[in-house]
Amino acid sequence: MFSGKTPSSSLTPAAVNDLSCRIAIVTGGGTGIGLMIAQGLAAANAKVYITGRRLDVLEKIAKEWSGQAGGQILPLQMDVTDKESIIKAKKYIEETEGKLHILVNNAGQVGPKSLFMHDPVAPEKKDAETLGLALFNNEDFASWGQLLEINLSSIFFVSTAFLGLLAKGSEDVEHFWSSIVNTTSISGIMKQAQAHFCYNSAKAAASHLTRLLSTELALNRIPVRVNAIAPGVYESEMTSHTILPEEVDKVSRGIASVPARRAGTAQEMAGTAVYLVSRAGAYVNGQEIIVDGGFLGVNPARS
Repeated sequence: MFSGKTPSSSLTPAAVNDLSCRIAIVTGGGTGIGLMIAQGLAAANAKVYITGRRLDVLEKIAKEWSGQAGGQILPLQMDVTDKESIIKAKKYIEETEGKLHILVNNAGQVGPKSLFMHDPVAPEKKDAETLGLALFNNEDFASWGQLLEINLSSIFFVSTAFLGLLAKGSEDVEHFWSSIVNTTSISGIMKQAQAHFCYNSAKAAASHLTRLLSTELALNRIPVRVNAIAPGVYESEMTSHTILPEEVDKVSRGIASVPARRAGTAQEMAGTAVYLVSRAGAYVNGQEIIVDGGFLGVNPARS
């Protein structure tokens, strides 16, 4: 029975955000937003495996983190678009750890672009026929399929492969379930294509897949929470360079400027991820948290 008394020590930031003894995997964890999240989890004392295709990149990050305060960052090569590679990584975690508490599906790419969509006087926009054929000829099925594999399908296959280990992790602490966090994007919520129809479509699908997984796991009494983070403009390999305040709107490609007038920081991304997978967010399930400096509040977006 609830007594109304909660020890003050359990309410401190250190207590509610502590990830000691928690084991995490962050796909695409060697660069950009994935690295921000991986470092945030490790700083909160988690043992974090970062995955990607380029083992040298992962090893470099792990070596740089070694000896710093907090938990560990360890390299684990995995191609999220290859079932054999996924199962190989799953078996390694199963044999090494026996369970998993946190899975961050972050791996992703931008994919095909039709940059003339940014130019209001582009000849490709002469009329409906010209625009339609320009888009038709500029993009292809293969590039759409490849992007959907890494931005959408990978979430399904990686999540399902590690589901048993995540459920095992939920047995450790009562009422503290394991957690899946998918990195989606404001691009999947806004109503403009930003010159990349495929990327925005894939991210919108990833948002819905988050809800599908959350609901289906709950209905099947599987103790694993599923949520998503939808970032706005953050520095990553996709943006290719350091984003100065005056360049934020060029990256966001909206109608109105980003109200915050800057890109998001590693602290803000890491803090959001730590919240979702820690005791602080242990009652959150099936949600998509938007961290975009107010961008979607002033640009066309779905509800």
